Amino acid sequence: MSPEHLLDKFGPRESMQYDVVVVGGGPAGLSAAIQLKKRGLEQGREISVCVLEKGAEIGAHILSGAVMDPRALDELIPDWKARGAPLNVPVTEDRFLFLREGAANAVPNWALPDNFKNHGNYVVSLASVARWLGQQAEALGVELFPGFPAADVIYHDDGAVKGVVTGDMGLGKDGEPTANFQLGIALHAKYTLFAEGARGHLGRKLQDRFALRNGVDPQVHGIGIKELWEIAPEVHRPGLVIHTAGWPLRSDTYGGSFLYHLDNRQVMVGFVVGLGYQNPYLSPFDEFQRYKTHPSIRKYLEGGKRLSYGARAITAGGLVSLPKLTFPGGALIGDDAGFLNASRIKGSHAAIKTGMLAADAAFDAVQGGRQSDELFAYPEAFRKSWLYAELRRARNFKQWMGKGLYLGALMVGVEQKLLGGKMPWTLHHKHADHETLKPAARCKPISYPKPDGKLTFDRLSSVFVSNTNHEENQPAHLRLKDAAIPVGINLRIYGGPESRYCPAGVYEFTKHDDGAQRLTINAQNCVHCKTCDIKDPTQNIIWTPPEGGGGPNYPNM
Repeated sequence: MSPEHLLDKFGPRESMQYDVVVVGGGPAGLSAAIQLKKRGLEQGREISVCVLEKGAEIGAHILSGAVMDPRALDELIPDWKARGAPLNVPVTEDRFLFLREGAANAVPNWALPDNFKNHGNYVVSLASVARWLGQQAEALGVELFPGFPAADVIYHDDGAVKGVVTGDMGLGKDGEPTANFQLGIALHAKYTLFAEGARGHLGRKLQDRFALRNGVDPQVHGIGIKELWEIAPEVHRPGLVIHTAGWPLRSDTYGGSFLYHLDNRQVMVGFVVGLGYQNPYLSPFDEFQRYKTHPSIRKYLEGGKRLSYGARAITAGGLVSLPKLTFPGGALIGDDAGFLNASRIKGSHAAIKTGMLAADAAFDAVQGGRQSDELFAYPEAFRKSWLYAELRRARNFKQWMGKGLYLGALMVGVEQKLLGGKMPWTLHHKHADHETLKPAARCKPISYPKPDGKLTFDRLSSVFVSNTNHEENQPAHLRLKDAAIPVGINLRIYGGPESRYCPAGVYEFTKHDDGAQRLTINAQNCVHCKTCDIKDPTQNIIWTPPEGGGGPNYPNM
């Protein structure tokens, strides 16, 4: 049933009016909301702000490493320590290892580029940080609406963004309303800020509608897969930060790992694989499981207990892949635009900073009596900021590392250690991630060991500890443009890569009684990582938001 049909049957949508609507309750969106309210208090001016969050609660869908640079938080909430922000574990030691099978070489600290040094940073649960930011926003009068995904953008007659509409609730699998049906609400705003994270589904639509990517490099991504463990006290080192490169990935495949020691005997262990990889037999999930068996990593985890699991795509293109940030009536902030600094494996400080910059521009526009025009002050302020300088210094990192581990490490060292990030050249991304797979016939299959259930695990048991759940009687949120393509092209040419790049077992090819192969989509397993939307070689899979609150529920990720 079309949205128009639903409106005919149930009448017009309820609407609510705000000065600013923020889509996404992560660090970028919450920081924007906080900054808007702070500016209003400072100037004695009222400004109405709401935040929509698709997760069941603030922080439910937040997953990151994470080592957090507090620089932007210092600007947003200078007394964050006194207010009890969950930044409790300062980094005490950095280690960087080049792994070979069964062995490792440590890089001396004096040889590490500054991007791998974390003095003054904190090991955090970003989900916990987001929950705390949500509390600060609510205390300032921001209206938070968790469990309400923004399903689509609303436009004025002149084409400017007018706001968003939340998803309809209570539709059955056939798209027909059930007894629990509720029509989504239209949220109108003078300005709408989009902070959905990497590959935001509305951000993607806006980039197409307003041609925001014209003249910039393709965005490139990685998939980050993470587990939270409780480990033995004798191997726990609060504040220890370990990064690795090399095994189990081939030297021509971009990727690496992190192992961060929190408090309470907990460690975060994760693996990032660049989604520009070429071999369709590669499975990022299984590479991660294999990585944990390396002696340098196993020694921390063996005898411990896995507490949680999750996965999320991250943007890695950097400065050269940033789209135009503004359009009539709104702006992209945080990873919806792609502000993550891949060289530092950090994005939360950039998310907070861009949220603040966009909020300042929106506040000044609202108080100046403007609405629905472009917030040009936001990109202008970004270009004058410390964040721009940081991203400019790191602008070639992903491009070099994409040329292979050894050449990449050498050239990153030259640029960052010898030239101090002041290189006269800029490298560019030439291909989007979905364009890079080679036909399966030209690649060597990869054999992965079976999981032992103690150190290594399968996908389904992993999804279980991600607390993922979706209302089963709802339209599928993973949609195919053409149902014939998965078998006719993806399986025939590329060996069915969706069954391997998905870290949650959503996609599987099965043989039916008639002997024909079909793609089964287990949407209930989806952890909202967005990898399928990014890596599908024919761009046939479209990720859309499921019914409100569906997906993972990360308590401390």
